[in-house]
Amino acid sequence: MSHGSSSKSHQRRSRSPQLGLIAVLGTLALPWVFHHLPLLFDQMRLVDTLDQQGVGATAIFVLLHIVATVMGVPGVVLTIVGGIFFGLVWGSLWSWVGATLGAIAAFWVARYLLHNWAERRIHDRKLLSAFNQAIQRYPFSFVLIVRFAPISPFNLVNFLFGLTKIHWFPYSLGTLIGIIPGVVAYTWLGVTGEQAIQGQGTVPFLITCCLLALMSALPLLIRRRGLI
Repeated sequence: MSHGSSSKSHQRRSRSPQLGLIAVLGTLALPWVFHHLPLLFDQMRLVDTLDQQGVGATAIFVLLHIVATVMGVPGVVLTIVGGIFFGLVWGSLWSWVGATLGAIAAFWVARYLLHNWAERRIHDRKLLSAFNQAIQRYPFSFVLIVRFAPISPFNLVNFLFGLTKIHWFPYSLGTLIGIIPGVVAYTWLGVTGEQAIQGQGTVPFLITCCLLALMSALPLLIRRRGLI
């Protein structure tokens, strides 16, 4: 047996206890996940459910973010609901925590637990190749800029990074910092949208929409200037 094969075999054995623990915890969490999963597709029911939970609303909100991200369900609705329910500051904080933890969990799932499944979801091999080339040159900066664009496919990107050779630390740090503007913007969208519905004016809502459009265009401008 070659040294490379022996090293890979050792790595698989060293990860097996952790993967086994993850599998057990995931199995135990399934009843909770299936019970709360419909909330991700029903904004008003989600708000009502959080309202009924009292102090437990924060934990449920963060856990739903993690579950949605790992399962590939768009979490934008959750972030907007966070603005409606918690307000701008706390809504941004809890969405930031949940989205970051979910992105890290999805990264590990794609890399170790369901690698083949994640690989099948990535149909664009050129995109995966481009990601690998970019992270070799600017790992942290590339993650930061990709995360900064609020219209980037957040869940797809999590799996993509998990399939690349990037180290978990620049990925996690870049995600932690890079999603802050988008999280705040979508939370503010929830706050201003609720205010507009209640007849308190539409100007803040329109400003938020313009801000999101500007943030979405900024990474394209950076790329054209050759910074990534």
